[in-house]
Amino acid sequence: MSQKSGGQKRKIDSKKTGFNFAYVILALVGVFLLHNMILSAFSVKSIAYSEFLALLREGKIEEVTISTNHVQGKLRAQQDGWSRFTTTRVDPDLAQMLDEYGVKYSGRLESNWLTNLMSWILPALLFFGLWMFIIRRVMRGAGPGGGLMSIGKSKAKVYVESDTRVTFQDVAGVGEAKNELEEIVAFLKNPSAYGRLGARMPKGILLVGPPGTGKTLLARAVAGEAKVPFFSISGSEFVEMFVGVGAARVRDLFEQARNKAPCIIFVDELDALGKARASRTGFGGHDEKEQTLNQLLVELDGFDPSSGIVLLGATNRPEILDPALLRAGRFDRQILVDRPERSDRAAILSVHLRQVTYDDTVDVEKIAALTPGFTGADLANLVNEAALLATRRGADKVGLTDFTLAIERLVAGLERKSRLLNPHEREIVAYHEMGHALVAGALPESDPVHKVSIIPRGVGALGYTLQRPSEDRYLMTREHLQNRMAVLLGGRAAEKLIFGHLSTGASDDLNRASDIARDMVMRYGMVEDLGHVSYEAPTQSYLGEMPPGWGQPRYGQETANRIDNAVREIVEGAYGLAIDVLTTNRKLLEESAKQLLSQETLDEAAIAALFGNLTPQPEVNEART
Repeated sequence: MSQKSGGQKRKIDSKKTGFNFAYVILALVGVFLLHNMILSAFSVKSIAYSEFLALLREGKIEEVTISTNHVQGKLRAQQDGWSRFTTTRVDPDLAQMLDEYGVKYSGRLESNWLTNLMSWILPALLFFGLWMFIIRRVMRGAGPGGGLMSIGKSKAKVYVESDTRVTFQDVAGVGEAKNELEEIVAFLKNPSAYGRLGARMPKGILLVGPPGTGKTLLARAVAGEAKVPFFSISGSEFVEMFVGVGAARVRDLFEQARNKAPCIIFVDELDALGKARASRTGFGGHDEKEQTLNQLLVELDGFDPSSGIVLLGATNRPEILDPALLRAGRFDRQILVDRPERSDRAAILSVHLRQVTYDDTVDVEKIAALTPGFTGADLANLVNEAALLATRRGADKVGLTDFTLAIERLVAGLERKSRLLNPHEREIVAYHEMGHALVAGALPESDPVHKVSIIPRGVGALGYTLQRPSEDRYLMTREHLQNRMAVLLGGRAAEKLIFGHLSTGASDDLNRASDIARDMVMRYGMVEDLGHVSYEAPTQSYLGEMPPGWGQPRYGQETANRIDNAVREIVEGAYGLAIDVLTTNRKLLEESAKQLLSQETLDEAAIAALFGNLTPQPEVNEART
């Protein structure tokens, strides 16, 4: 029934369009006929110049008007229906010669109307062509049919059920976050069931976590599980060069979502859109961003969560978001997507290992133990790098050795065997790296050493000592931090002990050790003489303004001197501890350095054999700290 009425409507519209077009044609024909009638009423006959001279001799011309190339005139009496004429002038001398021989002649003026016309049309066409090219390049991001009329349209990519193809089975290592989002999936499948007791679902869910932890993947998995449309857009895509575009795109996005509810709106990198507004705007104000944020706040207040629209946001900088965006009733719930723990890393690796062919030597638990601090994206990159290494060496399957080499490549950098060191420098690097390894092996609670190498890697590393913790740590004691500093300074201590001088190779170790010592004093309050006080200056801003005293120390000069002295004493104590360990094990240091010089790389088995003769340090020397 509706299709028939629709077809009749299209027929009526087509008839109406044809009727109007016929009237336009009739009007054009009428104008053309009227134009011809006017021309015929004032017609002027064009004659040959010789005929003009003949009429002139016969005295039939009443008057003439002479121009540079033409002669126009009027006859005394009408002749064959015409009385006015025009002719093209001819050179008088030539005309006289032609008259003598009875030749009929006439002048001809070369017409340049086409040249004149093209001189106007071509520049205009070139200008409009260039203009249209620039407009299309500027508006290319507007999508199909994009242009000035569609600049306020949302750029969100819409994924339907068949496009998402991601479920919770594809997401591993974020069990708590998945449990939180399963409630959202149940709500999207049956929105009415959640309102029977008067409860309402949160309007917005904010996924917070470091980069690469799987926030975007989680959002797509929610859409795949709920089997609803998925609007995906980045926060930076709302703001353009034209004022008001961002607010228009926010309105259009929510309007499209209402038409396709139930659905999910996912705004990635929300901090680009929801950054805290400045309370004082000056010459550098961002009015366009603030208008866009205000429109988002209005839309969050305006839609009913029972309609089946869920707003998901993702950011790795929640501290800079506007407080109005995070209040209750907007982004009600925040879900932490943190770096995975050891068991979670094993689960993530199992998911990515489905795509590669590996042998029986690959132990997922061992790889997970070697990758503390890796995010889901890092683990995916690790599996890919291991597969590339196995392919490069022509293997049929990926082995555990490939994963170990891939970890070294990601942590320490690419090997640079082309960088050749002279024998003395190689010897210094060997003692330096073995100094790190022996101090780490002798001190309690130090991370185990897996590999030592004097092959240059990365940008500036002339060698490296690979330490990976056996378990994830969340708290560190003063003793553990002191041992870590001692390991960092073990290379410098070995150089001083063996060669009696210091080199520039320990610059990075010094920076890292100094940072740990300064944090112990200023952040963690681990120096009793300075009290249980945090001396670290505030760095976060509130509502776009720097807090009072930002960038200025919150202590006097006397305290600053005491802080510097405490940092120096802690670093010197760690250096002294490293000297004590290496002095006790000097013979082993020399033997292991010679072995490292000959082999260039010592693996975990070789290091364990060396550490069998190592004299451990039972406890931290408190006197030096």
